[in-house]
Amino acid sequence: MRYVVIAMLILIVGSLGSAAVHMVRGRGDSSRMAKALAWRVGLSVALFSLLMVGYYFGLFKPHQL
Repeated sequence: MRYVVIAMLILIVGSLGSAAVHMVRGRGDSSRMAKALAWRVGLSVALFSLLMVGYYFGLFKPHQL
């Protein structure tokens, strides 16, 4: 499960980087940047949901102090 979370974080950062590249190099076409940002939001929501479901089913355990 740890590798899935890491992969999702890498995809989120990659999508954010893609949006930044489209913003800097875009020549009036903001639809590509909007799609990249929409992917980032979707991946972030999916990761949050995955973490909540994983915690509910006991796949993740909180740290004990």
